[in-house]
Amino acid sequence: MLFGFDFSLVAMIGVILLIGIVKKNGIILVDFAINAERTEHLSPEEAIRKASLLRFRPIMMTTLAALLGGVPLMLGAGTGAEIRQPLGFAMVGGLAVSQVLTLFTTPVVYLYLDRLANWTSKLGADPTRTEVSTASPK
Repeated sequence: MLFGFDFSLVAMIGVILLIGIVKKNGIILVDFAINAERTEHLSPEEAIRKASLLRFRPIMMTTLAALLGGVPLMLGAGTGAEIRQPLGFAMVGGLAVSQVLTLFTTPVVYLYLDRLANWTSKLGADPTRTEVSTASPK
C-alpha cells in the first residue's frame, strides 16, 4: 500500500501502460543507435549520444502526454474517484521515475553490452553463432 491506496486491478493496468511506454522509449534509443552505427559508421559512444540527443524530444513528448493525462485521474474527486486514483498515481509517479531512469540507464547498458560483445569476440567466441555437434555419441 503506497500513498494510502491498495494495488488494485486498475493500478496494475497503469503499471502495464508504464511498462509499454518505457520499453518503447528504450527501443527507440537502441534502434536509432544501431542504425547510426551501421549507416554512418559511428562508434557506439557517438551513436548512442546522437540517438539520445535526436530522440529526446519525441520520447519526452510521449511521456509527458501520458503523464499529464494521468494528472486528472490522480487529482480527481467525486463519484468513482477511489477507483481511478490508483491508476493516476501509478501513471504519474511511475512515468516520472522511469523516464529519468530510462534516459540515463539505456545508453549505459548499450555501451556495456557493446563492450561485452567486443570482449567475447576477442576471446574467439562468436556470440551470434552456436555450433551443434552432429556426431553421435558412442
